[in-house]
Parts: sequence; structure tokens; C-alpha cells
Amino acid sequence: MTQVKMTVNGKAASGDVEGRTLLASFLRESLGLTGTHIGCDTSQCGACLVHVNGEAIKACTMLAVEAEGADVKTIESMANADGSLNVIQQAFQDHHGLQCGFCTPGMIMSASALLKDNPKPTEAEVRHYLDGNICRCTGYHNIVKAIMAASGQDVSALAAE
Repeated sequence: MTQVKMTVNGKAASGDVEGRTLLASFLRESLGLTGTHIGCDTSQCGACLVHVNGEAIKACTMLAVEAEGADVKTIESMANADGSLNVIQQAFQDHHGLQCGFCTPGMIMSASALLKDNPKPTEAEVRHYLDGNICRCTGYHNIVKAIMAASGQDVSALAAE
């Protein structure tokens, strides 16, 4: 067992882990942050996406020990300080960008990273960026619409699919 220490959602966090413990498992099982979903364990679905030192990372591809000393942000950190939904979360709700909700944490974390790097993406750029996230329910159109709306763009011209 190895002790790991990191900052998670602005708070110091630590725990003893086996060397093979994935960051996703540490977040869920040791810290109780179950918003980070484990959908595939092969880095294909994106449900486990978190931000590590400001970069979008699939937490099923990183060992917890690799996050030693890192600043990790999970979906639980995304709400506003008063607990209300942030602009991305609200856009997902307003534009029906979720159905079952399983992929939603990863999609929102991915959208947050995209909008940080590209505040006004085109529809094609959003679709390309989401290539590593799988949603089995929505057909992606409303997710794209929600992300573009969160960027402050008019989405009324996006054709319905």
C-alpha cells in the first residue's frame, strides 16, 4: 500500500492505495465521489473524465499514485458556490443534453475543458472534441447544442436531427 495525497475539488485528500488502483476507483471508493462514473475501464467511453492539473483526463487511464500532489477536479466541483447549476450544467438541462445521465458527468467535464481552451467553438469543433465520449441515449445533437449554448452562442439555427 502507498499513501497518496492530492487536492480534490479544492480540499486536501489522501488515502492508502495499491499501486494498481485507478484514479477513478480512488475517487469513487476512497473519497466517495461517485459522480465520476466507470463505464468501460478501457478509456473509450469518457464517463470517468476529470480534470488533473487543469487538463481533461480519463480517470480510468491514470493510476491514483500518478496523481500524487495533483489538483483534481470532479463533476462534484462544477456547481456554483451557492449549489446552483453552473452555466454548462444549466445548458445541459435547458437543452435536454442528457437522458439517463450516465455519460453526463464526463460530458460536462469535457465541455468545461473545451470551453476553457476554445470559448466559442463551432458545431464541428464541439463534435470533434466529444469524440472520446460515448452517449448511448441522446444522439449527441442536444449535447452539442447545450455546449454551444453554454458558450453564449445562439443555437436556434442548429438543425434538429
